[in-house]
Amino acid sequence: MRIVVTGLVATYPLGGVAWDYLTYVDGFRRLGCDVLYLEDTGQWMYDPVQQTFTEDVSVNVRYLSEGLRLIEAPHDAFSVRAPDGTYYGASWQAVERFCRSADLFLNISGSCWLRDEYRGAKRTAYLDSDPGYTQAKLLAKERGYASRDDLFSVDLIHQHDRFFTFAENIGQPDCLVPACGLRWVPTRQPVVLERWPYHHDPRAERFTTVMSWKTDVTPPVIDGVRYGGKDLEFTRFLELPRRVRAPLEVAIAGAAPLDRLREHGWHVVSAPERSATMQSYRTYLAGSRGEWSVGKNIYVALRTGWFSCRSAMYLALGKPVVVQDTGWSSHYPTGEGLLTFETLEQAAAALDAVDGDYGRHCDAARAIAEREFAAEKVLSRLLTDCGLG
Repeated sequence: MRIVVTGLVATYPLGGVAWDYLTYVDGFRRLGCDVLYLEDTGQWMYDPVQQTFTEDVSVNVRYLSEGLRLIEAPHDAFSVRAPDGTYYGASWQAVERFCRSADLFLNISGSCWLRDEYRGAKRTAYLDSDPGYTQAKLLAKERGYASRDDLFSVDLIHQHDRFFTFAENIGQPDCLVPACGLRWVPTRQPVVLERWPYHHDPRAERFTTVMSWKTDVTPPVIDGVRYGGKDLEFTRFLELPRRVRAPLEVAIAGAAPLDRLREHGWHVVSAPERSATMQSYRTYLAGSRGEWSVGKNIYVALRTGWFSCRSAMYLALGKPVVVQDTGWSSHYPTGEGLLTFETLEQAAAALDAVDGDYGRHCDAARAIAEREFAAEKVLSRLLTDCGLG
Protein backbone atom coordinates (compact mmCIF):
# COMPACT_ATOMS: atom_id res chain seq x y z
CA MET A 1 0.00 0.00 0.00
CA ARG A 2 1.28 3.48 -0.88
CA ILE A 3 0.57 6.35 1.49
CA VAL A 4 1.31 10.08 1.43
CA VAL A 5 1.63 11.64 4.91
CA THR A 6 1.69 15.42 5.27
CA GLY A 7 2.88 17.51 8.20
CA LEU A 8 4.68 20.52 9.64
CA VAL A 9 8.07 19.15 10.65
CA ALA A 10 10.18 21.47 8.49
CA THR A 11 7.78 24.39 8.86
CA TYR A 12 8.00 24.30 12.67
CA PRO A 13 11.23 22.42 13.54
CA LEU A 14 10.51 21.48 17.15
CA GLY A 15 10.79 18.06 18.76
CA GLY A 16 7.19 17.60 19.81
CA VAL A 17 5.89 18.70 16.41
CA ALA A 18 8.26 16.33 14.63
CA TRP A 19 7.14 13.34 16.69
CA ASP A 20 3.48 14.16 16.06
CA TYR A 21 3.81 13.84 12.28
CA LEU A 22 6.73 11.46 11.76
CA THR A 23 5.06 8.85 13.97
CA TYR A 24 2.58 8.36 11.11
CA VAL A 25 5.45 7.78 8.68
CA ASP A 26 7.10 5.36 11.11
CA GLY A 27 3.86 3.55 11.95
CA PHE A 28 2.68 3.06 8.39
CA ARG A 29 6.12 1.81 7.34
CA ARG A 30 5.96 -0.78 10.13
CA LEU A 31 2.69 -1.97 8.62
CA GLY A 32 4.58 -2.62 5.38
CA CYS A 33 3.44 0.50 3.53
CA ASP A 34 5.48 2.54 1.08
CA VAL A 35 5.32 6.07 2.57
CA LEU A 36 6.15 9.51 1.17
CA TYR A 37 6.30 12.41 3.61
CA LEU A 38 5.14 15.58 1.85
CA GLU A 39 5.31 19.11 3.26
CA ASP A 40 3.87 22.07 1.39
CA THR A 41 2.34 24.73 3.61
CA GLY A 42 2.64 27.53 1.07
CA GLN A 43 4.10 29.85 3.71
CA TRP A 44 7.37 30.92 5.26
CA MET A 45 9.13 28.45 7.51
CA TYR A 46 9.82 29.16 11.16
CA ASP A 47 13.23 29.70 12.72
CA PRO A 48 12.85 28.74 16.41
CA VAL A 49 16.22 30.27 17.33
CA GLN A 50 15.35 33.71 15.96
CA GLN A 51 11.65 33.16 16.75
CA THR A 52 10.58 34.47 13.38
CA PHE A 53 9.87 33.21 9.88
CA THR A 54 12.76 32.69 7.50
CA GLU A 55 13.44 32.59 3.78
CA ASP A 56 16.44 30.27 4.25
CA VAL A 57 14.86 26.82 4.48
CA SER A 58 18.10 24.79 4.47
CA VAL A 59 18.18 24.39 8.25
CA ASN A 60 14.51 23.38 8.32
CA VAL A 61 14.99 20.75 5.62
CA ARG A 62 18.05 19.40 7.40
CA TYR A 63 16.00 19.14 10.62
CA LEU A 64 13.40 17.04 8.80
CA SER A 65 16.10 14.85 7.25
CA GLU A 66 17.56 14.18 10.70
CA GLY A 67 14.11 13.27 12.01
CA LEU A 68 13.55 10.81 9.18
CA ARG A 69 16.95 9.30 9.90
CA LEU A 70 15.99 8.88 13.56
CA ILE A 71 12.95 6.78 12.60
CA GLU A 72 15.05 4.89 10.01
CA ALA A 73 13.03 6.07 7.02
CA PRO A 74 14.70 6.08 3.58
CA HIS A 75 16.62 9.30 2.98
CA ASP A 76 14.72 10.01 -0.25
CA ALA A 77 11.23 9.31 1.11
CA PHE A 78 10.30 12.97 1.55
CA SER A 79 9.62 16.13 -0.38
CA VAL A 80 9.40 19.70 0.91
CA ARG A 81 8.14 22.54 -1.27
CA ALA A 82 9.69 25.81 -0.12
CA PRO A 83 7.71 29.07 -0.34
CA ASP A 84 9.62 30.01 -3.51
CA GLY A 85 8.43 26.81 -5.24
CA THR A 86 11.69 24.88 -4.93
CA TYR A 87 11.35 21.20 -4.03
CA TYR A 88 13.81 19.58 -1.62
CA GLY A 89 14.09 15.81 -1.51
CA ALA A 90 11.91 14.16 -4.14
CA SER A 91 11.21 16.33 -7.19
CA TRP A 92 7.72 17.52 -8.03
CA GLN A 93 7.65 15.00 -10.88
CA ALA A 94 8.43 12.16 -8.45
CA VAL A 95 5.84 13.51 -6.01
CA GLU A 96 3.23 13.62 -8.75
CA ARG A 97 3.93 10.02 -9.76
CA PHE A 98 3.73 8.82 -6.17
CA CYS A 99 0.51 10.71 -5.41
CA ARG A 100 -1.24 9.44 -8.53
CA SER A 101 -0.45 5.86 -7.56
CA ALA A 102 -1.18 6.27 -3.83
CA ASP A 103 -3.88 4.44 -1.96
CA LEU A 104 -4.18 7.17 0.68
CA PHE A 105 -3.29 10.86 0.85
CA LEU A 106 -3.47 11.65 4.58
CA ASN A 107 -3.52 15.41 5.11
CA ILE A 108 -2.77 15.74 8.82
CA SER A 109 -3.92 19.05 10.30
CA GLY A 110 -4.90 20.08 6.77
CA SER A 111 -1.27 21.19 6.57
CA CYS A 112 -0.68 20.57 2.87
CA TRP A 113 -1.97 22.57 -0.09
CA LEU A 114 -3.77 20.26 -2.53
CA ARG A 115 -2.03 21.23 -5.75
CA ASP A 116 -2.94 19.42 -8.96
CA GLU A 117 0.23 17.31 -8.81
CA TYR A 118 -0.80 15.93 -5.40
CA ARG A 119 -4.11 14.52 -6.57
CA GLY A 120 -5.02 11.03 -7.74
CA ALA A 121 -4.95 8.89 -4.59
CA LYS A 122 -7.78 6.41 -4.06
CA ARG A 123 -8.62 8.19 -0.79
CA THR A 124 -7.87 11.77 0.23
CA ALA A 125 -8.37 12.12 3.98
CA TYR A 126 -8.39 15.23 6.18
CA LEU A 127 -7.29 14.70 9.78
CA ASP A 128 -8.63 17.38 12.11
CA SER A 129 -6.02 17.62 14.87
CA ASP A 130 -7.50 20.83 16.33
CA PRO A 131 -11.21 20.13 16.92
CA GLY A 132 -13.33 23.20 17.45
CA TYR A 133 -10.95 25.44 15.52
CA THR A 134 -11.66 23.54 12.30
CA GLN A 135 -15.42 23.56 12.80
CA ALA A 136 -15.44 27.28 13.71
CA LYS A 137 -14.09 28.04 10.23
CA LEU A 138 -16.70 25.82 8.60
CA LEU A 139 -19.46 27.56 10.55
CA ALA A 140 -18.10 30.98 9.64
CA LYS A 141 -18.42 30.07 5.96
CA GLU A 142 -21.95 28.71 6.44
CA ARG A 143 -23.10 31.87 8.23
CA GLY A 144 -21.41 34.43 6.05
CA TYR A 145 -18.75 35.97 8.29
CA ALA A 146 -15.68 34.00 7.21
CA SER A 147 -12.35 35.75 6.72
CA ARG A 148 -10.28 35.19 3.59
CA ASP A 149 -8.10 32.72 5.52
CA ASP A 150 -11.22 30.91 6.74
CA LEU A 151 -12.51 30.61 3.18
CA PHE A 152 -9.22 29.13 2.00
CA SER A 153 -9.28 26.55 4.83
CA VAL A 154 -12.90 25.60 4.19
CA ASP A 155 -12.27 25.13 0.47
CA LEU A 156 -9.27 22.93 1.32
CA ILE A 157 -11.27 20.80 3.75
CA HIS A 158 -14.01 20.12 1.24
CA GLN A 159 -11.51 18.79 -1.30
CA HIS A 160 -11.13 15.60 0.77
CA ASP A 161 -13.36 12.53 0.71
CA ARG A 162 -12.71 11.20 4.24
CA PHE A 163 -12.75 13.19 7.48
CA PHE A 164 -11.03 12.15 10.70
CA THR A 165 -10.86 14.04 13.99
CA PHE A 166 -9.16 13.93 17.37
CA ALA A 167 -12.55 14.93 18.84
CA GLU A 168 -13.10 11.37 19.99
CA ASN A 169 -16.32 12.36 21.74
CA ILE A 170 -17.91 13.79 18.60
CA GLY A 171 -21.49 12.67 18.07
CA GLN A 172 -22.08 12.06 21.79
CA PRO A 173 -24.85 14.00 23.60
CA ASP A 174 -22.42 16.03 25.72
CA CYS A 175 -20.13 16.99 22.80
CA LEU A 176 -20.74 20.48 21.38
CA VAL A 177 -18.51 20.18 18.31
CA PRO A 178 -20.75 20.78 15.27
CA ALA A 179 -20.43 18.33 12.38
CA CYS A 180 -21.00 21.08 9.78
CA GLY A 181 -22.43 18.61 7.31
CA LEU A 182 -19.41 16.28 7.30
CA ARG A 183 -19.09 12.72 8.55
CA TRP A 184 -16.31 12.92 11.12
CA VAL A 185 -14.70 9.63 12.15
CA PRO A 186 -12.87 9.71 15.51
CA THR A 187 -9.24 8.64 15.54
CA ARG A 188 -6.46 8.92 18.08
CA GLN A 189 -2.77 9.63 18.24
CA PRO A 190 -0.52 6.68 17.33
CA VAL A 191 2.63 5.89 19.29
CA VAL A 192 5.39 3.61 18.01
CA LEU A 193 6.07 1.97 21.35
CA GLU A 194 9.62 0.91 20.48
CA ARG A 195 10.56 4.60 20.19
CA TRP A 196 9.22 5.26 23.71
CA PRO A 197 10.52 2.41 25.91
CA TYR A 198 9.34 1.95 29.49
CA HIS A 199 11.50 4.19 31.69
CA HIS A 200 10.71 3.66 35.37
CA ASP A 201 12.73 5.92 37.67
CA PRO A 202 11.32 6.28 41.20
CA ARG A 203 13.88 9.02 41.86
CA ALA A 204 12.29 11.35 39.29
CA GLU A 205 10.81 14.24 41.25
CA ARG A 206 8.81 16.58 39.07
CA PHE A 207 5.56 16.23 37.21
CA THR A 208 6.03 18.15 33.99
CA THR A 209 4.37 19.17 30.78
CA VAL A 210 5.29 21.04 27.58
CA MET A 211 2.89 23.70 26.38
CA SER A 212 2.30 26.98 24.57
CA TRP A 213 0.66 29.58 26.77
CA LYS A 214 -1.38 31.32 24.10
CA THR A 215 -1.11 30.88 20.33
CA ASP A 216 -4.47 32.06 19.03
CA VAL A 217 -4.32 35.13 16.80
CA THR A 218 -8.09 35.13 16.35
CA PRO A 219 -9.93 33.08 18.99
CA PRO A 220 -12.53 30.75 17.47
CA VAL A 221 -16.23 31.56 17.76
CA ILE A 222 -18.99 28.94 17.74
CA ASP A 223 -22.64 29.91 18.18
CA GLY A 224 -21.66 33.32 19.49
CA VAL A 225 -19.25 32.01 22.12
CA ARG A 226 -15.57 32.95 21.86
CA TYR A 227 -13.20 30.24 23.09
CA GLY A 228 -9.54 30.34 24.03
CA GLY A 229 -6.43 28.30 24.59
CA LYS A 230 -4.56 26.76 27.48
CA ASP A 231 -3.96 30.06 29.26
CA LEU A 232 -7.63 30.28 30.24
CA GLU A 233 -7.65 26.81 31.78
CA PHE A 234 -4.21 26.95 33.39
CA THR A 235 -5.04 30.05 35.43
CA ARG A 236 -7.77 28.06 37.19
CA PHE A 237 -5.06 25.84 38.68
CA LEU A 238 -2.41 28.38 39.69
CA GLU A 239 -2.64 27.30 43.35
CA LEU A 240 -1.96 23.64 42.61
CA PRO A 241 1.74 23.54 43.61
CA ARG A 242 0.74 24.63 47.12
CA ARG A 243 -1.75 21.76 47.38
CA VAL A 244 0.50 18.79 46.53
CA ARG A 245 3.72 17.17 47.70
CA ALA A 246 5.39 16.62 44.33
CA PRO A 247 7.05 19.58 42.56
CA LEU A 248 5.30 20.76 39.39
CA GLU A 249 7.19 22.04 36.36
CA VAL A 250 5.97 23.52 33.09
CA ALA A 251 8.11 23.87 29.97
CA ILE A 252 6.39 26.82 28.41
CA ALA A 253 6.45 28.87 25.22
CA GLY A 254 4.62 32.07 24.43
CA ALA A 255 3.85 35.22 26.38
CA ALA A 256 3.20 33.57 29.73
CA PRO A 257 3.20 35.46 33.06
CA LEU A 258 6.38 33.72 34.23
CA ASP A 259 6.86 35.68 37.45
CA ARG A 260 3.26 35.03 38.48
CA LEU A 261 3.66 31.32 37.83
CA ARG A 262 6.84 31.18 39.90
CA GLU A 263 5.19 33.10 42.74
CA HIS A 264 2.60 30.34 42.96
CA GLY A 265 5.25 27.62 43.17
CA TRP A 266 5.59 26.48 39.56
CA HIS A 267 9.01 25.55 38.24
CA VAL A 268 9.21 27.21 34.83
CA VAL A 269 11.60 26.23 32.04
CA SER A 270 11.85 26.97 28.32
CA ALA A 271 9.74 24.79 26.02
CA PRO A 272 11.83 25.60 22.92
CA GLU A 273 14.97 24.43 24.74
CA ARG A 274 13.42 21.20 26.02
CA SER A 275 11.86 20.53 22.62
CA ALA A 276 14.73 21.66 20.41
CA THR A 277 15.19 18.19 18.91
CA MET A 278 13.23 14.97 18.86
CA GLN A 279 15.84 13.43 21.17
CA SER A 280 15.79 16.29 23.70
CA TYR A 281 11.99 16.21 23.79
CA ARG A 282 11.95 12.47 24.49
CA THR A 283 14.69 12.84 27.12
CA TYR A 284 12.73 15.56 28.91
CA LEU A 285 9.59 13.45 29.10
CA ALA A 286 11.57 10.40 30.17
CA GLY A 287 13.18 12.32 33.05
CA SER A 288 9.81 13.34 34.48
CA ARG A 289 7.91 11.73 37.32
CA GLY A 290 4.76 12.00 35.25
CA GLU A 291 2.64 14.58 33.48
CA TRP A 292 0.16 17.11 34.79
CA SER A 293 -1.54 19.31 32.22
CA VAL A 294 -4.65 21.15 31.11
CA GLY A 295 -6.32 21.21 27.70
CA LYS A 296 -7.16 24.22 25.56
CA ASN A 297 -10.28 25.98 26.73
CA ILE A 298 -12.13 25.13 23.52
CA TYR A 299 -11.36 21.41 23.90
CA VAL A 300 -12.66 21.43 27.46
CA ALA A 301 -15.74 23.61 26.97
CA LEU A 302 -16.95 21.72 23.89
CA ARG A 303 -16.32 18.31 25.52
CA THR A 304 -14.40 17.26 22.43
CA GLY A 305 -12.75 14.13 23.81
CA TRP A 306 -9.39 15.43 22.53
CA PHE A 307 -6.36 13.68 24.03
CA SER A 308 -2.80 14.90 23.65
CA CYS A 309 -0.14 13.19 21.52
CA ARG A 310 2.29 14.28 24.22
CA SER A 311 0.28 12.57 26.97
CA ALA A 312 0.20 9.34 24.97
CA MET A 313 4.02 9.46 24.82
CA TYR A 314 4.30 10.00 28.58
CA LEU A 315 2.12 6.92 29.05
CA ALA A 316 4.30 4.86 26.74
CA LEU A 317 7.35 5.75 28.83
CA GLY A 318 5.54 4.46 31.91
CA LYS A 319 4.93 7.95 33.26
CA PRO A 320 1.59 8.41 35.02
CA VAL A 321 -0.55 11.09 33.39
CA VAL A 322 -2.91 13.45 35.23
CA VAL A 323 -4.69 15.60 32.67
CA GLN A 324 -7.83 17.70 32.49
CA ASP A 325 -10.92 15.97 31.18
CA THR A 326 -12.11 17.12 27.76
CA GLY A 327 -14.57 14.26 27.49
CA TRP A 328 -11.82 11.69 26.86
CA SER A 329 -12.61 9.89 30.14
CA SER A 330 -15.59 8.26 28.42
CA HIS A 331 -13.22 6.48 26.03
CA TYR A 332 -10.17 5.52 28.14
CA PRO A 333 -9.65 3.65 31.42
CA THR A 334 -9.01 6.00 34.33
CA GLY A 335 -7.85 5.63 37.93
CA GLU A 336 -4.55 3.81 37.44
CA GLY A 337 -1.77 5.28 35.32
CA LEU A 338 -4.17 7.77 33.72
CA LEU A 339 -6.15 10.08 35.99
CA THR A 340 -8.53 12.89 35.18
CA PHE A 341 -9.71 16.06 36.88
CA GLU A 342 -12.03 19.00 36.39
CA THR A 343 -11.42 20.99 39.60
CA LEU A 344 -8.40 22.10 41.60
CA GLU A 345 -9.30 19.70 44.39
CA GLN A 346 -9.57 16.76 42.00
CA ALA A 347 -6.21 17.62 40.41
CA ALA A 348 -4.49 17.68 43.81
CA ALA A 349 -6.10 14.40 44.88
CA ALA A 350 -5.06 12.69 41.64
CA LEU A 351 -1.41 13.77 41.98
CA ASP A 352 -1.27 12.61 45.58
CA ALA A 353 -2.85 9.28 44.60
CA VAL A 354 -0.11 8.69 42.02
CA ASP A 355 2.59 9.49 44.55
CA GLY A 356 0.97 7.12 47.06
CA ASP A 357 1.54 4.04 44.85
CA TYR A 358 3.94 5.23 42.19
CA GLY A 359 5.20 1.91 40.83
CA ARG A 360 1.69 0.56 40.25
CA HIS A 361 0.68 3.70 38.37
CA CYS A 362 3.83 3.51 36.19
CA ASP A 363 3.06 -0.06 35.15
CA ALA A 364 -0.55 0.88 34.45
CA ALA A 365 0.52 3.86 32.32
CA ARG A 366 2.58 1.69 29.99
CA ALA A 367 -0.21 -0.89 29.78
CA ILE A 368 -2.68 1.83 28.70
CA ALA A 369 -0.31 3.00 25.97
CA GLU A 370 0.08 -0.53 24.67
CA ARG A 371 -3.67 -1.12 24.64
CA GLU A 372 -4.93 2.26 23.43
CA PHE A 373 -2.21 4.00 21.38
CA ALA A 374 -0.03 1.36 19.73
CA ALA A 375 0.59 2.62 16.19
CA GLU A 376 -0.20 -0.67 14.49
CA LYS A 377 -3.66 -0.71 16.10
CA VAL A 378 -4.50 2.95 15.55
CA LEU A 379 -3.29 3.08 11.95
CA SER A 380 -4.79 -0.27 10.95
CA ARG A 381 -8.16 1.03 12.14
CA LEU A 382 -7.66 4.28 10.22
CA LEU A 383 -7.00 2.33 7.02
CA THR A 384 -10.08 0.21 7.63
CA ASP A 385 -12.18 3.36 8.18
CA CYS A 386 -10.87 4.59 4.82
CA GLY A 387 -12.05 1.38 3.18
CA LEU A 388 -8.45 0.28 2.62
CA GLY A 389 -8.01 -2.27 5.40
